Amino acid sequence: MSIYVNRVLNLKQIKAIGFDMDHTLVEYHANEFEKLVHTKTIEKLISILGYPKKIKGLAFDSSLVIQGLVIDKKNGNTLKLSRFGKVKKAFHGIKELSFSELQHQYRTMVIDLNDPNYQSLDTAFSISHGVLFMQLSDSLPEKGFENLAIDIKHMIDVCHRDGTLKNEVKNNVKKYIKQNSSIVETLEAFKESGKKLLLITNSEYSYSKTLMEYAFNPFLKKHSSWLDLFEVSLTLSKKPKFFTERQAFLKIDTTSGLMENFEEENYRGLFQGGNANDLQKYLDLEGEEILYLGDHIFGDVVSIKKSCNWRTALVCYPIEQEVEGVKKSLSFQKEIDSLMKEKIKLEKKYKKNNTRIDEINQKISDLINSIQKNFNPHWGELMRAGAEESRFADQLEKYSCIYMKSVADLKDYGAKFYFRPFKRYLPHEL
Repeated sequence: MSIYVNRVLNLKQIKAIGFDMDHTLVEYHANEFEKLVHTKTIEKLISILGYPKKIKGLAFDSSLVIQGLVIDKKNGNTLKLSRFGKVKKAFHGIKELSFSELQHQYRTMVIDLNDPNYQSLDTAFSISHGVLFMQLSDSLPEKGFENLAIDIKHMIDVCHRDGTLKNEVKNNVKKYIKQNSSIVETLEAFKESGKKLLLITNSEYSYSKTLMEYAFNPFLKKHSSWLDLFEVSLTLSKKPKFFTERQAFLKIDTTSGLMENFEEENYRGLFQGGNANDLQKYLDLEGEEILYLGDHIFGDVVSIKKSCNWRTALVCYPIEQEVEGVKKSLSFQKEIDSLMKEKIKLEKKYKKNNTRIDEINQKISDLINSIQKNFNPHWGELMRAGAEESRFADQLEKYSCIYMKSVADLKDYGAKFYFRPFKRYLPHEL
């Protein structure tokens, strides 16, 4: 697929490229993994928190949630926001709110994500979280919506911490992890061109080792191990703290996995922890000479732009389906645009509605429904909320220099490519 460009990025000026691992360098069979999270979290809710056993019957449905949604913990709703923080679509449990219900609850509100009543679902790892909140808000409202949100998050965290999820993935790596030789080829080409490669992941070493050996080692042509590719490999980096706090580097022995304090200034090799400030000093580079690719809009993109001025790229799996949906919808959108021009002329001419305007409104409504069928059946487009950009699209545009479906998409551009955005037109220029 293509690389999509928000702002100028000259790869010739980039001296080091950093990568997240999960959902970036290592691609997941996302539906299988999120189904696992859904199942194991339900088990924890029952066994640890005493939730009723009937919730075992809840089936995982990935279509219920898309990236960029927001949980309203106070009201038990899941929201889709515009770039201006206005609620454009909402579900209470698994039932969509009507237009009148939406207006009654949110008409005058601008959602502030700094408010603890709201929780964003920004990554591929948050799909099962959103699905569970919608389902449990519907089936167990007596628990209290805020309690449900807190309990779900807590039990997902437990599943990650106690090895429930990672042990399952390590024991069945083929089921949950994809192999993509083009990603490996891309990294080897960048290294051969003189770029310093960095691995910066929140996963611990043992998990990273299993996944990278499966996803990378079989396809390496110029290196014996995935570790040889990277100038520095940092595990359990605790992003976004990696970019904002002065965490220590712990040296990892690649054979035993044991760690020791590290007081030197040569950070080449394998570590746990670390921080962007000291890493950048070791590389002897300016922030704008480092590009970082990740899948988490906040932890991998927004926090970088707000703290250390590295260049940024977002890996976004759903963009492939989004682009296909846009292509399928072009004829409908052209017809809507034509009808809107006619409607505006009629509205200028007549002070009151007439039959033709009513006909146009109905046609536009039907065409919008036809467009929505090309996207998520519940939420529609990822990047739009009605006629406006979605909150997710707004963050992407503000903080990510480029975005793509896969790291492998960089392969066709080369290490010196100059990414330039198309001119963006203002309303008065159209």
